[in-house]
Amino acid sequence: MKYINFCSGSKGNCTYIESKQTALIIDCGSTKRYLSQSLHNYSIKLDSVDALLITHSHGDHIAQLRLFDKVEHCYSSVELERDVIVPMPYLPFMIKDIEVTALVLSHDSGLTYGYVLESDGIKLVYITDTGYLNHTNLDYIRNADIYIIESNHNVDKLMQSSRPHMTKARILSDTGHLSNEDSAQIIRKVIGPQKREIVLAHLSEEANSEYLALKAYEEFINQRYINVKCLKQHQETLGGYWNEEHTHEIIDIRFASLK
Repeated sequence: MKYINFCSGSKGNCTYIESKQTALIIDCGSTKRYLSQSLHNYSIKLDSVDALLITHSHGDHIAQLRLFDKVEHCYSSVELERDVIVPMPYLPFMIKDIEVTALVLSHDSGLTYGYVLESDGIKLVYITDTGYLNHTNLDYIRNADIYIIESNHNVDKLMQSSRPHMTKARILSDTGHLSNEDSAQIIRKVIGPQKREIVLAHLSEEANSEYLALKAYEEFINQRYINVKCLKQHQETLGGYWNEEHTHEIIDIRFASLK
């Protein structure tokens, strides 16, 4: 299983995920021009994408919903301006060769989902926009191969920012966003012993930096079996694992199937 993240942050979020048989997109924020160009760069045709998964209804996750009309199936935590399937939380379902489990997160946008995707022995966890994770969710995300997880802010930098007090309180609340330290603590609890890829998502441009996010994950940096990196707001990031001959090698080049 492999992924291309097109954008991650308060201005837009969109991630393409591909297994041997299936192509999925999680969220469709950002601008029409940027996402159209990003899809074109990798020859991704939306009518060949099997499903669109939506995490929640904030604009930075659904702004370009109409652009993705050609994707036949849309799975969403909430009703949208198109036909959707609302998955039952914690009840796995199949999209071709990917087993999908929706996790209920804690965010100030009504029902918010994270997703666990499993295919051919590879497990990918996708969690952004949550103030915390409960014990049930921790059990579901243990021992994944790829973690795409929110690392939104550094608390000190957030408090020193010019944002209104109410905004700071919302971000720090149980229905806000995971701090760098929260994110790292979660991974410490759930990570297993084999090779892992940890991908830090939804970094605040004002209240965070790649340096601060990675510093919170310092114990994982330079470990040969763990690759840690940060997603960017307007720059494509590639990665993932291909299960061919069970090598679980990290792929950091354009996927052959997308050329």
